[in-house]
Amino acid sequence: MAGTTSSDVTVPRARSVGMLLGIIIVLVLTNLVAHFTGRWTGMLAVPVAAVALVAATRVMGLQWREMGLSRAELRAGVRYAVAAVVIVFAVVSVAVAIPATRQFFLSDRYDSAAEATLAALVVIPLQTVLPEELLFRGVLQGALGRLFGVRATLGLGALAFGLWHVSSSLGLTSGNEGLSGILGSGTLAQIAGILGAVVATSFAGLILGWLRYRTTSLLAPVALHWSLNAIGAIGAAVAWHLPS
Repeated sequence: MAGTTSSDVTVPRARSVGMLLGIIIVLVLTNLVAHFTGRWTGMLAVPVAAVALVAATRVMGLQWREMGLSRAELRAGVRYAVAAVVIVFAVVSVAVAIPATRQFFLSDRYDSAAEATLAALVVIPLQTVLPEELLFRGVLQGALGRLFGVRATLGLGALAFGLWHVSSSLGLTSGNEGLSGILGSGTLAQIAGILGAVVATSFAGLILGWLRYRTTSLLAPVALHWSLNAIGAIGAAVAWHLPS
């Protein structure tokens, strides 16, 4: 149903609570495996967890519609998906073109055009965007919607998404010239970088969650999430090759 977060499927509250707790445990364990184990387990942890959790919650009764994955929901998100990509492309293009904001795109990870392109077309969608959207705006938001109203569902989902990025932001300031120039280096700078990342990704999670709620579709937040990461990566590669 358009504009609805909670499920209209009658299920015992205890089962919904149990499913939500199971989802949270899987998210925590997946995050730890992804960031504190070997290379290959780190790469595969999030995609494997996403597929497994979608399958498990579906068996437990979470509907495709509740995850934004039914055919009707996917069709509903097409216009928003296209609009999201166009808007992000325009904003990133302007930001990279302006010297004052270009410095924030100077990430060491994407100083090569070839690496940025590979990341934008393969790594980002398969390892990050699709799995995270399935986990957070699909499974988690669907489970939260069975227990809470719209505001609480979106707020809790956004907070979870922000905390999910604590591990990945541990070296944030050291790998970005713009941020290190503002925050400096050392422990305090690292803490500031982590807090900033959590706030930023929580806000992004709120927008993505609202988009999922507004369109009833997972397609729209997938498109926005991909465009932010992938176009940002291409923008970083371009920024490195522009005069400072």
